[in-house]
Amino acid sequence: MYSRLKRIFILGVLLLQCLPLYAAWALDVPPLRGRVNDNAAMISAQVEAGLDAKLAELEKTESTQIVILTVPSLEGDALEDFSMKVVEAWKIGQKGYDNGVLFLVSRDDRKIRIEVGYGLEGRLTDLVAGRIVDNEVVPAFKAGQIDAGFLRGVESIVLAVKGEYKAKPQKEKGGAPSFAMLLLILLFIYFFSQISRGKGGGGPLIFGGGPGGGFYGGGSFGGGSSGGGFSGGGGGFGGGGASGDW
Repeated sequence: MYSRLKRIFILGVLLLQCLPLYAAWALDVPPLRGRVNDNAAMISAQVEAGLDAKLAELEKTESTQIVILTVPSLEGDALEDFSMKVVEAWKIGQKGYDNGVLFLVSRDDRKIRIEVGYGLEGRLTDLVAGRIVDNEVVPAFKAGQIDAGFLRGVESIVLAVKGEYKAKPQKEKGGAPSFAMLLLILLFIYFFSQISRGKGGGGPLIFGGGPGGGFYGGGSFGGGSSGGGFSGGGGGFGGGGASGDW
């Protein structure tokens, strides 16, 4: 048992050391060009114009920024990781209020993510975001009604940030813990058992990251718009939201 845990621990160390290399291969964050960034050409021109007008009105009246992004593919990136890279780069929402939302869709991966700023997590909770994805967006996308999925998703997000969204409860999603989570648990068990037995071997381990010290390595993501007169306002995100697929 001890030797098996040791092998798992070594594997975990190697995986963590490879994270900066993985970051160098990861999908780049596209430029922020407006409230609707349809890089995967999923939304019709008419619906895109309507969505842009609706989101502009919401920002004008509520100061909340909702931005849509579609990408052709995640190119192997994890959906949640890429979503966080985008919001960190674009800084959606107002500084100090953190009232931004990213509505992200990967066309070829058939994945959806609603990323919620700190300031909206009390209204657009993970549960509510999950219901919007599962009850409003996924059924439309599965039926091939892509425009309708974006319209319903945005309308529901707008209602949620105003505290007006109502939906039927969704079924609980089961499933076993992921391998990564089990690996982390085993790493912590091994680490602290060694400390308690006096076999720490020279103090705590520190895993070096890439340039800049962040999980995503040394990517130079800048906030603000790359054109079009629209930019994020400096909003912050902490990983709240929900994901789904169709």
